[in-house]
Amino acid sequence: MADVSVKIETLDQTVKKLDSIIDEFDHAVGNSDALEGAIGNPFRRGELRGQADDFEQRWDMKRKDLKDELSDVRDHIKGVVEGFQNWDSETALLFQQK
Repeated sequence: MADVSVKIETLDQTVKKLDSIIDEFDHAVGNSDALEGAIGNPFRRGELRGQADDFEQRWDMKRKDLKDELSDVRDHIKGVVEGFQNWDSETALLFQQK
């Protein structure tokens, strides 16, 4: 069996970064509304705004899928961290009992 080296701090940082990305995805809808408002109707034409709206609607669906997948990855990493921490604590208790 191969040796396993896990840096819990690195995994914790990864979880925090994923939380930040997921949070950004949650707030992206508000950002897209601001974008469309900033575009306005240049030269009294709304095509650009319409294209931005169309893009945002399609991206919203993909963003939700991506956010869900990132949430799954984050949850798995959290499980690994908790598993190693529990194992470490239990092993330390066993050594203290001897």
